Formats: sequence, structure tokens, C-alpha cells
Amino acid sequence: MDNERRKNDSVNQDLQNIDIYHDYIKVNDNPEAEVVQNKYNEETAAELTTPMALGSDFERDTAEETNASGRILGYSALALSILSLFIVPVLFGAAGIVLGFVARRRGTDALGTWAIGIGAVSIIVGIFVLPFF
Repeated sequence: MDNERRKNDSVNQDLQNIDIYHDYIKVNDNPEAEVVQNKYNEETAAELTTPMALGSDFERDTAEETNASGRILGYSALALSILSLFIVPVLFGAAGIVLGFVARRRGTDALGTWAIGIGAVSIIVGIFVLPFF
């Protein structure tokens, strides 16, 4: 039994010597290395949280916000297009058409379409009909 214990101790001692020699070789391979590298055995952990559930409430809120902003843009586009019938048709008509397309993209198809139509009519009348008067 003593022989086995001595054998195990000598094997463990040899493994420790190999580790020390290996660390010594790593440090001394580079003659410019001034700092001896130490082994740091640190325990690290990461905090995990459960993922946020995006349910139908989130989608409904997003749809309502998009619809509300589209409605505001639609009314603005319609106001610019109607204003373009009386004042600076090319400028206000073009602005009404652009805002009409943005409003249609945001979900208010009727307002956007009316703004585009009135803006286009205003530009056509302003370019082709009003110069004769």
C-alpha cells in the first residue's frame, strides 16, 4: 500500500512540476516579458432575465399610434391641397400630394387619396388654366 501511495504522490509531483515548467517556458519564451503571468481562477456569473413577452397589446398600441399619426398627416395633406386651390397651387399642391402618399402609407387611405387628388387637380389648374386669366 505504501508503494502505491508513493507512486501516486510521485505522479502528482511530476504533474505539478510539468505545470510549473510549462508556465516557466511560456513566460521565458519572450525575453521582453517582465511580468510573470499568474493563474487566476475566478468564478464569473451572468444574470439572465426572462424575455419580455410582446403580446397583442403591444401590437394593438403600435397600430393605434400609426393610425393616429396617419390621420393627422391625412388631415394636414387635405388642408394643404385645399389651400393650394387658392394660394400658390404648385407649392402647396405638391406638398399636399407628398403628405397624402405618406398618410396612405400610414393607414388612412381615404384622406390620403383625397389629398392626392385635390393636390393634382390644383396643380393642373394652376399650370394650364390660371395663366389664361
